[in-house]
Amino acid sequence: MNPFSPITEAELSRARLDPAFRQRLLQHSLDALLGRLQKARQAAPLASANDRQIREGVALAVRLAELIQAAGPLR
Repeated sequence: MNPFSPITEAELSRARLDPAFRQRLLQHSLDALLGRLQKARQAAPLASANDRQIREGVALAVRLAELIQAAGPLR
């Protein structure tokens, strides 16, 4: 999977049927999001729009982490 490629319908369908794939997909999304947040944080002096985007990204990262934890360990 490319770090910033959108999730396809085929991947969504597979994720609905395969819990291990779903967890890998969630983990990949979380890793990509955290990488982008790190770049945004370091890129420029924080402006109000950048602050808002970082807060939204952090909220999304927390939700993704909760989904990963709820899915349990990979088998």
